[in-house]
Amino acid sequence: MEQKTYYEALCSHDSRFDGKFFVGVRSTGIYCRPVCRVRTPKEENCTFFLSAAETEAAGYRPCLKCRPELAPGSSTLESSSDLAKAAAKEIEDSCGNEESLAELAARLGCTDRHLRRVFEAEFHVTPLQYRQTCRLLLAKKLLTDTRLSVLDVAMASGFGSLRRFNTVFEREYKLTPSALRKQVAGQVKSADSFTVEVGYRPPYRWQEMLRFLNARAIPGVEIVRDDAYYRTVRIKEHTGWIMVEQHEAKNTLAVTISASLLRVLPQVLAKVRCLFDTDSDPQTIVEALKDMRQIHETLPICGLRVPGCFDAFETCVRAILGQQITVKAATTLAGRIVQAMGRPVECGIEGLTHSFPAADEILESGLEALGELGVIRARGEAILELAELFQQGEAITKDKLPTIKGIGPWTADYIAMRVLGDTDAFLPTDYGVKTALAPRTQKEMTALAEDWRPWRSYAVMNLWNI
Repeated sequence: MEQKTYYEALCSHDSRFDGKFFVGVRSTGIYCRPVCRVRTPKEENCTFFLSAAETEAAGYRPCLKCRPELAPGSSTLESSSDLAKAAAKEIEDSCGNEESLAELAARLGCTDRHLRRVFEAEFHVTPLQYRQTCRLLLAKKLLTDTRLSVLDVAMASGFGSLRRFNTVFEREYKLTPSALRKQVAGQVKSADSFTVEVGYRPPYRWQEMLRFLNARAIPGVEIVRDDAYYRTVRIKEHTGWIMVEQHEAKNTLAVTISASLLRVLPQVLAKVRCLFDTDSDPQTIVEALKDMRQIHETLPICGLRVPGCFDAFETCVRAILGQQITVKAATTLAGRIVQAMGRPVECGIEGLTHSFPAADEILESGLEALGELGVIRARGEAILELAELFQQGEAITKDKLPTIKGIGPWTADYIAMRVLGDTDAFLPTDYGVKTALAPRTQKEMTALAEDWRPWRSYAVMNLWNI
């Protein structure tokens, strides 16, 4: 967009533009989200940027009112470079790690020089500048939303030392972390937990999301009650729990996290964003699916999300268990696996008792143990083969899934939709989809769904909610 178009979007304060760009105000040195409700600056004082990192690299400080750290992220399909987008996601998800650019590039299958080049072309900043902004914005979120000590904030945000954190924060934001904290009112649920917020683009159909998760909640690992989602968490040696609620008036999800997970906070928040699909753009999606009205007058449902996953292996196993049986039966099997092979977690929340077993724990238990729990041999073998891939650190791709004996087309597409973040997965053999599109044949359903690309995963969710 050109300057005039950006400015018109800014003046509209339309949530559809939230996270799509940021505005730096030269007269104040502050940058804002387009939804900020402070007095709109004059056009001649505005400079527009595509990312918070680019804005901060230009010398602007984040607004304390609209809080750029709460802006929702970009949809995967909005990026012109898949490699740059993948690198940005890796940096956001693990900004607390000290991984070098060369190590990140190696994991993504390219050289660090090539990664730096495509990253700068896409985001107009270096990967290291992007990571620093991620760390600063996470730190600002923790300083604003919690009463964690400044030292804990520094370590959770990946700065490594309090001295380094203070130096970088004051240099970039022109005030110390302690001074920022005095300007805001932070709060925590208790001494054993803290709460941070994750932004999304409204509307958000929260009840539909909770209904989906509740039906598939794994006993001992997940529960839904009182309009909130609870689950146990295990990331490496760190265990704990989270609770997620909606703050509709603020267009955020409030994530309460046990203090035991502080050291893996970036990973926890990344998994929450994935599970609750907070980066999607409801207006873009509903516009693309508007022809679904011919199927049912209530479609498409604006704000409907595709539930992702918190733990990829857990969701893959749950999908395999769900092949050709009811949701309730699959949930029962998953609960048995948790009780027999999962690790106990003490969290003091009724209904949360274990973390889901890791790949190596299921491999150690073996096929016979799965059979004793009621898992038929074909599915047990598929689970073990999948566990071997996870244990070896191999990437799970949509092309690789059908090569695993026991994983059919429905399971591969379902895993692609929920685990791989595929926005365009379609399940023509699914019972709910066939019921919603009856009396069409499978060929007719697939042809009809061509008009819903690249958002067929969201079309499936719409069909499931008729």
